[in-house]
Amino acid sequence: MKRSTTLGLILLLLVPPSLAAAGAPTDRIRETVDQVLAIFKDPGWKKESKSNERRATLKDIIARRFDFTEMAKRSLGSEWRRRTPQEQKEFVQLLTDLLERAYLDKIDSAGGEKVQYGRERVDGDHAEVNTKIVDSKGREFSVDYRLHRVNGDWKVYDVIIDDISLVNNYRAQFNRVLANSSYEKLVERLKEKNFSAPPTKG
Repeated sequence: MKRSTTLGLILLLLVPPSLAAAGAPTDRIRETVDQVLAIFKDPGWKKESKSNERRATLKDIIARRFDFTEMAKRSLGSEWRRRTPQEQKEFVQLLTDLLERAYLDKIDSAGGEKVQYGRERVDGDHAEVNTKIVDSKGREFSVDYRLHRVNGDWKVYDVIIDDISLVNNYRAQFNRVLANSSYEKLVERLKEKNFSAPPTKG
């Protein structure tokens, strides 16, 4: 009994870290996506009287899995370090609303009947989980999640929809505003929700 236990421990120690951690990032994404799709599919949540509560519930689900501060840093680039803590806080709040709407609208518009979970890659404290959403007509579009480990949990710092990164999409738009105008103008346009999400194929 002791010999088999010792052998098992040795084999476990020999497993590469990337394989030992495999499964956790996908499990976290599956939990979040299942909750989002359950709300989209539930007729009770589609009532007009439930619209505000529905949106708030969806945003709460997303907020538990997405690292919006990290996404803000990546989308703003070097400009992030030039902002005051208060400006950074305001930017995170504005970007959070933009990213939540972009992600949820893409998932909702797909009318996802099912989600297929593909490859998971783990490299230390970073991971990527590949998924495909299949709509009622059998059409597929890819949604890949990039995550990093934060306080022992896996958090999303970018979403790639049909090969287009949400973070890079907005960063390119933000850079154009910063190059041609100012940070103040960028914030003004964020408040007006004057930025476009990446298009979905098909």
